[in-house]
Amino acid sequence: MKYEILKDEFIEFDGRKLYRIKALKDFRNVKKGEAGGYIESEQNLSQEGDAWVYGDAQVYGNARVYGSARVYDNAQVYGNARVSGDAWVSGNARVYGNARVYGNAQVYGSARVYGDAQVYSDAWVYGNAQVYGDARVWQSVQRH
Repeated sequence: MKYEILKDEFIEFDGRKLYRIKALKDFRNVKKGEAGGYIESEQNLSQEGDAWVYGDAQVYGNARVYGSARVYDNAQVYGNARVSGDAWVSGNARVYGNARVYGNAQVYGSARVYGDAQVYSDAWVYGNAQVYGDARVWQSVQRH
């Protein structure tokens, strides 16, 4: 196991209890014993790979963070959202609904990704941007 849920360190948010996590081993830039962010249950953050929830970030509902994905700062991932690959969600960003953020994508600032939207490849969504509905945002890099 890569982390444990600290049942005595929690916040109550939106009628839910979200528990602080603690690393049980070193991986990527996380050190054994380091406190992470908040999750509602083990289903929210994979025990496999290097995925991590940092700081005061929150992952709850049926949302999942896995692969090598990272959720930082005050970001929230919830609903049925998925964050995977090497994706980052940070700042005050929100990813929710059935949204997917994956690949090397980054969602940050006060951006919102929701509905059935997908952000992937090397795309960056930031500032006050909102990506929703069936929207797809990606970056295609042309090599010469």
